[in-house]
Amino acid sequence: MSIEIKVPVLPESVTDATVAAWHKKPGETVRRDENLVDLETDKVVLEVPSPVDGVVKSITADSGETVTSGEVLGVIEEGEVEAAADDAGDDSAGSDDAAKASGDDKAAPAKAAEAPAADTSKLSPATRRIVEEEGVEPKDVPASGRGGRLTKGDVINFLKDGGPTGPRAEERVKMTRLRSTIAKRLKDAQNTAAILTSFQEVDLKAVQDLRAKYKETFAETHGTKLGLMSFFVKAVCDALAKFPVVNASLDGDEIVYHGFMDIGIAVSTERGLMVPVLRNAERMSLAQIESGIREYAVAARDGTISLDDLQGGTFSITNGGTFGSMLSTPLLNPPQSAILGMHNIKERPVVVNGEIVVRPIMFLALSYDHRIIDGKDSVQFLVAVKEALEDPARLLLNL
Repeated sequence: MSIEIKVPVLPESVTDATVAAWHKKPGETVRRDENLVDLETDKVVLEVPSPVDGVVKSITADSGETVTSGEVLGVIEEGEVEAAADDAGDDSAGSDDAAKASGDDKAAPAKAAEAPAADTSKLSPATRRIVEEEGVEPKDVPASGRGGRLTKGDVINFLKDGGPTGPRAEERVKMTRLRSTIAKRLKDAQNTAAILTSFQEVDLKAVQDLRAKYKETFAETHGTKLGLMSFFVKAVCDALAKFPVVNASLDGDEIVYHGFMDIGIAVSTERGLMVPVLRNAERMSLAQIESGIREYAVAARDGTISLDDLQGGTFSITNGGTFGSMLSTPLLNPPQSAILGMHNIKERPVVVNGEIVVRPIMFLALSYDHRIIDGKDSVQFLVAVKEALEDPARLLLNL
């Protein structure tokens, strides 16, 4: 029985998708729920599993093609799938025994020459695509990703350094849907909003002392680490409550004031920047914020994050300090009107009570849409964030 493989129903905000990579070829067997093909949308990669056991009969939408909801991707001929790998292993073992019995030492080299191809099932869609297109063996490429995972950058560097394509190799790679969408949205933000940036510095000694004192107890109690970002989210929510225009957005000739604080946290992935949203962050505890951020970061990097997790948001925070950035001017994430940029922490000499002391200092940057946010509001917002972080007790006392 022939079964059509169709594009799943896409969310209302997504009109189409691009076929990123097929994991099976016509004639190959596939098991039920095994991933057949990756579809790339503007924000996430969707996996399309096989509904039945069988053999791939045909592929009607090749990699790179644009498809819509319900469109046929390929056809599977339903049928039982034999455990070919297990049978092969048994036959191989029998061959080895026979070789040993006959004293034939030439059997071993023959087996080595038929080593199976490296497993690419754990590679991201972008990495898998370049590996397959360039004929690279993943095991030959030094991996720098988390947990020893191979990244697209690892493969590109391997090729540049004299991989299978030779030295001084060049490569043209079409932008992914996500990268193309990011480029368009950021350029639209520049063209539409009147973006201005204000700066402030903050002494993080009090926050660092709190983390050092309670990190072990916090982890034991809540099952998550006490990071830096949760303090910033709490400080931002406190400041947004005092200056609600920074949490507002512009819709035509109307300013929309949001009675909630959905905070987007920028996460860097192999496919590009994603901004998952913490809903009603003003109601969350430090532990809930830390757990939410960690779960979103893992899902974003594994490609399992949903579109709903990335939509909306009234304010965003981006941390370039994790990559060593000292200062930057972040771009707005439309339709939001402001974004806070965090940077690296450096020990700097500062004057405290008339004395020069060394303190952990971070520079903050608030980019905002000057059409609805005045310079006074932006500066006072940053001062409120600074005061909350330099004296965290203010957050508990609502001061």
